[in-house]
Amino acid sequence: MRTVGQDFAVRALGRVEFQETWQAMQDFNAARHAETQDEIWLLEHPPVFTLGLAGKPEHLLRDIGIPVLNTDRGGQITYHGPGQLVAYLLLDLNRRRLSVRGLVRRLESAAIGLLGEYGITAQRLEGAPGVYVAGAKIAALGLRIRRGCSSHGLALNVDMDLSPYAAINPCGYPGMTVTQLRDLAPESDLTGVSARLLAQLRTHLGDDHE
Repeated sequence: MRTVGQDFAVRALGRVEFQETWQAMQDFNAARHAETQDEIWLLEHPPVFTLGLAGKPEHLLRDIGIPVLNTDRGGQITYHGPGQLVAYLLLDLNRRRLSVRGLVRRLESAAIGLLGEYGITAQRLEGAPGVYVAGAKIAALGLRIRRGCSSHGLALNVDMDLSPYAAINPCGYPGMTVTQLRDLAPESDLTGVSARLLAQLRTHLGDDHE
């Protein structure tokens, strides 16, 4: 019998619709078993607002013609759009001996490490999961854990149109500002950021080999 270690498969999916990707995540976890290899999916979404399980509709401040979808992740409302790098983590937390809090911390650490590679100092904010630069949110986290396995993950603003954020209270926080990597490190691009984020995830999830 093959032993499944701490490695994971990586899928670069390009730009894909949120709803079909969400369904694919559900299907993956429904079919997985003890020997299923963990996966990380790297992608972008067309413009969409998503609401977490406890999401409050009032955090959508106005209709600007972007679809609003209810999801099964934690958290409030957020925005996905072209130029935002999304990493979905399909992990067996029990096998990795990871708590939900531990996974959140490792994802935040990966994003902070990535930003540090560009000379950007990023932080956590107590009580507000995600990663921030000078108080502005640059990376959002939202997870679903079912039967010890995760879905959803991390969304990092790289080079996108940030104006849709003005139509929401980002992650349920009125007045929260957002930022993106391109405004802080003009030399950054989605392809390079994707490779660096994957390397950081390998390090922080305990899988640092090719």
